[in-house]
Amino acid sequence: MGKVILICGKICCGKSTYAEKLCLENKAVLLSVDEIMLSMFGQHCGDKHDEYAEKTKKYLFHKSLELIESGIDVILDWGFWQKEKRDAVKEFYRSRNIECELHYIDVRDKTWKARLNKRNNAVLIGETDAYFVDENLAAKFESCFEMPDKEEIDVWVKEKQ
Repeated sequence: MGKVILICGKICCGKSTYAEKLCLENKAVLLSVDEIMLSMFGQHCGDKHDEYAEKTKKYLFHKSLELIESGIDVILDWGFWQKEKRDAVKEFYRSRNIECELHYIDVRDKTWKARLNKRNNAVLIGETDAYFVDENLAAKFESCFEMPDKEEIDVWVKEKQ
């Protein structure tokens, strides 16, 4: 049976880059809500965004079980911003006797803001189809993020100083 790795961190902290590296190292499959949402709806799906994102997550949970039961490791690149949601996801897998690891990407604010600006510039010139995150949206996302406790984290990826 495969295992699942949950990637936790703020938007644009390096989760997707880290997840892609883990996929190569572990011969795992990456399941990304953003990838599906951007493919289906583009940058803007307005008031329906949260509803569509929840439906996408529900679908990906079930797809992850199919993959894991087939012996394939799965990487979930979803952010896992709130402790309550992290706990619920871990319980979802552990109740099915599936190994579940939580990896946290920890970057300094200065680095985070620089990465956010770099990505926004890449979006504007068409180099990537990632979400554009303006200052208001970045502040909203930052206010939603609950820093994990050390006890929650299996792998702490800390920015090199």
